[in-house]
Amino acid sequence: MENRMNRGKVLSLGLQHVMAMYAGAIAVPLIIGNALHLTPEQLAYLIAADMFTCGLATLLQVLSTRYFGSGLPVVLGCTFTAVGPIIAIASTSNLPTAYGAIIISGLFVVLAAPLYGKLLRFFPKIVTGSVVTIIGLSLIPVAMNNVAGGQGSADFGALHNLLLALVTLVVILLVNRFATGFMRSISVLIGLAIGTVLAYMMGMVHFGAVGEASWLRVAQPFYFGTPQFSWIAIATMIIVNIVSMVESTGVYIAVGKATEQKVEQRRIVSGLRSEGLAIMLGGIFNAFPYTAFSQNVGLISLTRVKTRNVIFAAGGIMVVLGLLPKLAALTTIIPSAVLGGAMIVMFGSVAASGMSILAEVNLRNDRNLMIVACSIAIGVGSAVLPAIFGQMPSFLQPLLQNGIVTGSVAAVVLNLLLSDKRTAETENEDDSVSGLGMDAGESAPVAAGAKQ
Repeated sequence: MENRMNRGKVLSLGLQHVMAMYAGAIAVPLIIGNALHLTPEQLAYLIAADMFTCGLATLLQVLSTRYFGSGLPVVLGCTFTAVGPIIAIASTSNLPTAYGAIIISGLFVVLAAPLYGKLLRFFPKIVTGSVVTIIGLSLIPVAMNNVAGGQGSADFGALHNLLLALVTLVVILLVNRFATGFMRSISVLIGLAIGTVLAYMMGMVHFGAVGEASWLRVAQPFYFGTPQFSWIAIATMIIVNIVSMVESTGVYIAVGKATEQKVEQRRIVSGLRSEGLAIMLGGIFNAFPYTAFSQNVGLISLTRVKTRNVIFAAGGIMVVLGLLPKLAALTTIIPSAVLGGAMIVMFGSVAASGMSILAEVNLRNDRNLMIVACSIAIGVGSAVLPAIFGQMPSFLQPLLQNGIVTGSVAAVVLNLLLSDKRTAETENEDDSVSGLGMDAGESAPVAAGAKQ
């Protein structure tokens, strides 16, 4: 029956998949662009390039060749795991350095995919759960800065900014509480739309950037400059993508269950190779690292439509949207306070996702408790108070001031030193079956419509 669906139905179902992931997809460029104070034109390009590359990445994943593509109906989008590291790298160096690191880390994923099983033992649930929790907690100050109107803004902390953020947050929560199915899956998008309409009524929305944006523009390689390379930045992005590899495995397994397909090792390796290639494309087109989106798995389960044609359509729609800068510019009119209200939900959900992974770890074991406690404290402490490393050698400062890196290294090292060998082996076996949980940003139930 699925194979006999007409084009109209395939396109409408594909558009539904795009809508389900759209809020998560545009949130990353909006957050990074605002944090780095990009111009409206640059931000519009960033969003358009992201949607264009999301589409290419999804098509690469759905295709199945000898070495690339899982052949599963999986939608790829930019991962929230990379938000903090990209902002940190670009703030301490520049955007070309961040994109150079993304390109090399994508190559690492392509080459490391066959060795994935050996690397996986260093990232059991106790490590991935700690890292994802650190990511969420370290991003919360970014959310609160936006709630107040954006760091350095003239009206920072003004009542109208706090009101906008509160309304946006309440709308998202109400939609999640009372809506079901597709409407619930786009709760963040609804919240952003209503918050922006309210801001427009308050005279806080301006459409100048939309009017100046062109209708059609092809994504331009190296828009922000020729890639530059820093071993610290590269190491940071490799850590981010190793975590994403672990998280994507869980999505592959979930899709396999939803579509009643067997997901063997070869399929996982081919899927990860495609993700690595997509990450390299993200670096080339100045977009982002990509990972499998789990909310689309929930949509497959909800609609019971399992054909790859729908995901092909979704990938094509995203490519077309990425060629329309005027549509991308429309999303740049969202005020920082409105975005901040949504960030509270999304970033809080990232931390909650990490906690849900840690809930599967035996924290009554003193050694496990010490691993989690120390790695989270080190990671969050480094992110919130980077100045403590101000006296360290300059080449080490970007590494030590990145909470994701310090927390990840602490979790891996402490797990090797403190965890009970027999317990670790048992957890690793469980991880290989369960897929190690969910994606940091995209799988959170309220962040962008996770599994229903």
